[in-house]
Amino acid sequence: MIYIENIFVCLAIPLTLCMLFIGGRTRRCMLFMTIGMSVCLLSAYVNSFFMGHYDVSATVAVVEITPVCEEVMKLLPLLFYILIFEPKVRDLPEVAIALSVGFATFENVCYLMENGAENFMFLLIRGLSAGALHILCGILIGFGLSYVFRRRWLAFTGTVGLLGACIVFHATYNLLIAGEGGWRIAGYLFPSVLIALLFAGKLLLPKLKIMPELH
Repeated sequence: MIYIENIFVCLAIPLTLCMLFIGGRTRRCMLFMTIGMSVCLLSAYVNSFFMGHYDVSATVAVVEITPVCEEVMKLLPLLFYILIFEPKVRDLPEVAIALSVGFATFENVCYLMENGAENFMFLLIRGLSAGALHILCGILIGFGLSYVFRRRWLAFTGTVGLLGACIVFHATYNLLIAGEGGWRIAGYLFPSVLIALLFAGKLLLPKLKIMPELH
């Protein structure tokens, strides 16, 4: 049995202390990484509650419950930040990705504590799949929110659509890795492949004048 609360305290204290002596964008990134770890901790409780409430198996939970709970909980701090502090839209991708990094890091640390760290290849695959999945969703929601909040009439429906897309990506990944053979390999690969394609698109679209750079 692992005590994820103790792991959280161990990781969060150094990040919190360093924020006392840094400022600007670096502090904001550290803050949202810590918030991401907090969201990961809370989502473990929420997922467990709904698994028990609906009395479903772990396989059903990771496809139908976990994607919804985790993506909704990752979105809530971002919406709070947008609505209360009214940041510049160009800052939204940065904070969304920082939050996702914190979430993915805490999830991976808990996995290491439970399963050990002797199998390097398996852990590398996990970093390129499960870890990359959260980064993918952070990229999608961050750049997506920075786009829809430039157009207030699109803010509500755009946010709901982005949340739905992240849930679908998350559920698809969980469903693929629950399979065997080629399906599982496809599940391991598709988060990193999509990140690579998004990065290529980020570089190419402004040059092709299809989409302007975010400023």
